Amino acid sequence: MSGVDDLPPLRDVIKRHALSARKSLGQNFLLDLNLLTRIARAAGPLDGATVVEVGPGPGGLTRALLALGAAKVIAIERDERALGALQEIAAHYPGQLEIVCADATTYDPRPLLGGARAKIVANLPYNIATALLIDWLSLEPWPPWYDAMVLMFQREVAERIVARQDDEAYGRLAVLANWRAETKLLFDISPAAFVPQPKVTSSVVRLVPRENPEPCDRRTLEQVAAAAFGQRRKMLRQSLKPLGVDPARLAAAAGVDPTRRAETIAVSGFVAMARELSASRKPAGR
Repeated sequence: MSGVDDLPPLRDVIKRHALSARKSLGQNFLLDLNLLTRIARAAGPLDGATVVEVGPGPGGLTRALLALGAAKVIAIERDERALGALQEIAAHYPGQLEIVCADATTYDPRPLLGGARAKIVANLPYNIATALLIDWLSLEPWPPWYDAMVLMFQREVAERIVARQDDEAYGRLAVLANWRAETKLLFDISPAAFVPQPKVTSSVVRLVPRENPEPCDRRTLEQVAAAAFGQRRKMLRQSLKPLGVDPARLAAAAGVDPTRRAETIAVSGFVAMARELSASRKPAGR
């Protein structure tokens, strides 16, 4: 008995299905069921919820989600070797686990949701984690098909997601994430909790989508942030020149001095500059 359910311990599952972690797939298996349960609980009440999980591997987090009452888990797993272990969990929770063998970077789970909103809870493979997050934060229309994300990243990436102005890690990712969601770093996970042990500490982050982010065009916001942080040691009056609009005009729209640097500008300032840039590109008379 595992303590979460009466399925076999995860180490036994891994051995029986020969699930050696593959570096090419960004795999590091988390085996501590107490930690897995803590991650699942961070998504809030799961009774009746639908959860999308990416990279379940041997299914430890999958089991924790189902044991805590999730009505349905959609597990997206690219590694065919893990399907046998997941099918054993599906047999233990009839009708509650849908296994999808697909690449999460191209798979759209919305047809399986029946129009309802879901939660995304995942120990993301390190090699696709940031790309997936950006995809989920870039969805249109907004608000998206999920109402919360609880995700595990390398600590360095987690810090970049939750960073605020004047933080060392503040950059383009933080602007996008905190414009569209409320973000919080919840807790760290030691490398010793994984098999094999990664060289870095991991962190769990919760993102709750804002129903009504400050209005602006997402692509324009990304352009402004890319220009500003692309030359982050320079003042805005220099770094924003590639946008083709007087940087002083953009800075004035944000109510900031053009001699400021990108890391000192709040997300609301970037939104204001993006709106001004959009307005400058509209044909006269419109």
